Amino acid sequence: MNPRFEAAWEIHQFLYKHNIPYAVIGGVAVQKWGDQRFTQDVDISIGTSLEEGSQKLVKLITEHFPSRVKNPLEFAKETRMILVGASNGVDVDIALATFGYEGQVFERAVEYELESGKTIQLCSAEDLIIHKAIAGRPQDVSDIQGIVYRQGEKLDLGYIRDWLNQFADLLGIPEVQARFEEAWEQYKDYNG
Repeated sequence: MNPRFEAAWEIHQFLYKHNIPYAVIGGVAVQKWGDQRFTQDVDISIGTSLEEGSQKLVKLITEHFPSRVKNPLEFAKETRMILVGASNGVDVDIALATFGYEGQVFERAVEYELESGKTIQLCSAEDLIIHKAIAGRPQDVSDIQGIVYRQGEKLDLGYIRDWLNQFADLLGIPEVQARFEEAWEQYKDYNG
């Protein structure tokens, strides 16, 4: 198994043991839904409902996995991120999600088999597009194109557009929608 998959499996086992909802959202998910590309870390979104619960969660995770930052509790308060390392040295970036949109991400997550008998929870292709559209870096835009080309008509366009519309309004960033729509238009032009 490749090192990123090993790290994802290790994190899965820990989160599953502690009944923490999660979905892999980064490059590992892109490998399933979009173009194959090299990724150096594992990106995960985990569920937490209360700020107090977040602090307990940070402590629980950083007692098991070494933190990559000096003060993980303060860092998590400021960024809603927990940065740790898996036992094989692969970086794991854990986003502390709230249960609104993210609750749907966890409900829509699919099982992804890393190897026989080892499955993890992967975000849906639609949710990966939404995450990538919000992040908006050049690699994210490229990832959206790859996902759209590979998944095409299987995508739930209404779901994607509804959430992107809400995030564009909430964040005040209209380009969030355009990042998907441009990829969709290219896909339609190419596939007639």
